[in-house]
Amino acid sequence: MARFDGARALVTGGASGIGLATARQLAAEGARVALLDQDGAGAAAAADELRGVALVADVRDAAGVEAAFAAAARQLGGLDRVFLNAGVGQVAPLAAYEPADVERLVAVNLLGVYHGLRAALPHLREAGGAIVANASCSGIQPTRGEAPYSAAKAGVIALAQSAALEYGPKIRVNCVSPGMIRTPMSELLFRVPELMEPFDAAVPAGRAGTAEEVADVVCFLLSDAARYVTGHNLMVDGGLTLVGGGIDAVLRRVLAMRESRRA
Repeated sequence: MARFDGARALVTGGASGIGLATARQLAAEGARVALLDQDGAGAAAAADELRGVALVADVRDAAGVEAAFAAAARQLGGLDRVFLNAGVGQVAPLAAYEPADVERLVAVNLLGVYHGLRAALPHLREAGGAIVANASCSGIQPTRGEAPYSAAKAGVIALAQSAALEYGPKIRVNCVSPGMIRTPMSELLFRVPELMEPFDAAVPAGRAGTAEEVADVVCFLLSDAARYVTGHNLMVDGGLTLVGGGIDAVLRRVLAMRESRRA
């Protein structure tokens, strides 16, 4: 019997990256999966691949998220596994962020998780189950040039832990905090020659991670193997937070390149 036989799962930001990798693993292990993304074509392609359900919504839109979760529950026959993964990033000196940039980062990365929790909980209160939110090591150890992102991700950890307190024992709520993971959101860093060398030299694992490696941890937390784990923030960072300086050196270079282009 597969780990998720009979499970009904929803993944936000499911059209690419960590979300898609997680959806693939859930489906491969027996779950019926709904993929929510603002990229309708990407969500449809992923749903076609996984024989799942495609949902189009912007996680900043509370009503849209609520409607999408309700549609997923109708089409899947309920919900009992949720991965709140959708997010965006940006790198700039703190004073260079425009207020609109900060509002977008907080709205997607923090309020988007809140809207997902709020939409998911009524369904899981009936069925029981597990929720995982995608936070970040930047929410634990803030990173250069990512002040609004780091603040939002710190909020995700607090929000998920609050939900774990309020909705246990029937619902478990946990976080993952990825370190440097190669996904479409971080791909530009990997395209700059030699930019990642200080990271690879500093991090104990000796390399960046993959979306599939984060998906492995998310699926563990969503599975019954983690039935006594709730309110936890599990770092998937190759030891990055032990040394910290690896990604700081990368972002220092990114900011220097940004300033040189402005000069």
